[in-house]
Amino acid sequence: MSRNWIAVASAEHVRIGREVGFMQVCHGKAAPLHRIKPGDRVAYYSPTVEFGSKHKLQAFTAIGVVKNNEPYQVEMTPGFCPFRRDVMWFPAKEAVIQPLLGSLDFSRGITNWGYQLRFGLFSVSEHDMQLIAAAMGAVFFE
Repeated sequence: MSRNWIAVASAEHVRIGREVGFMQVCHGKAAPLHRIKPGDRVAYYSPTVEFGSKHKLQAFTAIGVVKNNEPYQVEMTPGFCPFRRDVMWFPAKEAVIQPLLGSLDFSRGITNWGYQLRFGLFSVSEHDMQLIAAAMGAVFFE
């Protein structure tokens, strides 16, 4: 049975992954990516526009299905070799999280809803993934 995940990265980094067809989490660590299996669905939440920036975005910026491969490592720059997973990204628009907070299982009734996002990757319910997909105008297909 497939699972649903929220990954966290700046919109700038998510756009690069969408263009090339991959995901990367937790500054390129392999361990979180091993929790994800082929066929799992992932939505990216972007707290900011650019990495390290104070320009808030607080929106879901990508949604897709993990392909049938294991995490692999690439050399982005000398000394920085992050791990990635390939993802089939769906056509979708960005969706601000604020209007969804009262309906999402992971945030409903929780004042500090952003705490979970600090881990960079966490699983969510089918209900949450469907709500996010609807807000983004995405339709899942495999």
